[in-house]
Amino acid sequence: MKNKYIKLLLIGLFLSLVGCSLDEVYYSSVTPEKFFESQQSVLQRLDRPFTHTRWYIGDQADIWQMQEYAADAFCLSTKGPHWYNGGVFQRIHHHEWTPDDNQLWNCWYGATMGVALALEAKEDLDKYVNYDALGFPKGTKEAHQMQLQTLIAYFYLRGLDFFGGMPIYTATGGEDQPRSTDVQTFEHIEKLLKEAIPALPKKTELGKSEEGAINQATAAIMLAQLYFNAESYVNKAMFSECEKICQDIVDGVYGAYKLDETWNGPHCFTNERSPEVIWNIPCQNQKLTVYGFMVSDGLHYNASKYFDLDFGANNGFHLQPSLKPTGGMYTEFKLGKPFSKFADQDLRKKPYLYLGNEKYEGMFCFGDQINPKTKQECLGSQEYNGKLITFVDQVARFSEVGTGKKYSSIDQLPSTIADGEENSGVRFVKYPLPNMGERNLRNNPDLPIYRLAEVYYILAECKLRAGNTSDAAKLINEVRKRNFEDGIDPNPVTANNLDKYRMLDEWLIEFLGEQRRRTDLIRWNAFVTEDWWDHKATNDKNYNRYPVPSKAMSSSNLLIQNPGY
Repeated sequence: MKNKYIKLLLIGLFLSLVGCSLDEVYYSSVTPEKFFESQQSVLQRLDRPFTHTRWYIGDQADIWQMQEYAADAFCLSTKGPHWYNGGVFQRIHHHEWTPDDNQLWNCWYGATMGVALALEAKEDLDKYVNYDALGFPKGTKEAHQMQLQTLIAYFYLRGLDFFGGMPIYTATGGEDQPRSTDVQTFEHIEKLLKEAIPALPKKTELGKSEEGAINQATAAIMLAQLYFNAESYVNKAMFSECEKICQDIVDGVYGAYKLDETWNGPHCFTNERSPEVIWNIPCQNQKLTVYGFMVSDGLHYNASKYFDLDFGANNGFHLQPSLKPTGGMYTEFKLGKPFSKFADQDLRKKPYLYLGNEKYEGMFCFGDQINPKTKQECLGSQEYNGKLITFVDQVARFSEVGTGKKYSSIDQLPSTIADGEENSGVRFVKYPLPNMGERNLRNNPDLPIYRLAEVYYILAECKLRAGNTSDAAKLINEVRKRNFEDGIDPNPVTANNLDKYRMLDEWLIEFLGEQRRRTDLIRWNAFVTEDWWDHKATNDKNYNRYPVPSKAMSSSNLLIQNPGY
């Protein structure tokens, strides 16, 4: 206990060093009573679980990988001698993961540690802090308590989604708990959120800067998500309950929000002021870096030349291909093929280019990697050493075709996750990068966790499931129109074309890379029953849940493994 407060005190002393007396003060011990002597110390204690949330969602790749690599949008192909990594990324793609895979340990550890940190902070602030004596406005204590309670619910919700029933703790310092059932975990999350919502502050100013705090709408959308996926969580459809919450969010019952007028407003360098963002993870000027793995693992080794920015990258993940090696579209399956699902007129489908003054266009790197403004070229260093890199919406060993090589013609080329090379796949740049001239903007976009567009899509799907396809289509089109010049959509959603697969396609393109694809597929009973690119359906419903990691199982004899593992 003392060590925890000594660390927090040292942080506070460091932050307040400038302008303070440098006379020596000796501390042999720090107790909670001594620590909580200012508003700043209270906020430091409140912030600790949120820094863990930043790590869990944005700083490390494992949660993102298990949501995206296991689904139909992204993959990390083996590229010659690179990225085999013991076959882990191939196993994730083929649904052959094991309890020993380290990604799963970080998913479990991250969720359970998040619960522990938020519980501990909640208890400390309740027990040791006199909010009135420190001059906090009335209601601050309740708001802090319910923010932490909502954070606990968030981590349990992620645990339920990944693993099913979780060990439930309502206080720190007790004995180890066994896993609760899926229903018990569901009901615990529901209870936490229902208690929290009315006590949380409500956003009243449209477009007010979001700094990562939890408000009413954040807890409300978590409750909506719980109900939205209730059928896959606890075998109970709750779409009508979900629809009511989402309609209330849209109507402003939980705060002031509206759809952004541009597609990149929720993702741009100033996205903390987007009226669409409901909850985000702050990240400013490299001080609080998030989503760095998307740059390091997703862009080419020499991508810095194209972006005119100093960084290193490892040429890893990319979109799953839409095209066969011969150039024809895959027609053997309906899911996946993400790049082809974007209309050619879609503003997001332009090649990414930084225009200056915080402006940019496009969301992908594809085609010849020559910066149109600087004329700098991204050159290959592996199969295409010294040659211009041209990213293709295909995965195959094109460099091995030709006289005297492994394949005599392109139509002999296999296309699997084991057959990538350095130009394989379209690359993903949803969170923008500046150039060297405005380097101070690097890593400045916050990471949006919840945004109003998601509420529109959840509401649309609820209406679709209820048979109200016309209203569902209108909701989706309200979001879609901003992706096209003058709002002219060449393929709007209609009551006639909206079905399971069109709904899944709409989720795919609007929320590409936002850590939800696996969950959407499970909700539609598609995750284990459908094929995509190099993935064949397992038809094993046990794989809708991940196994409890071996490290967790070995730490407690109370934990029981999920069926099928």
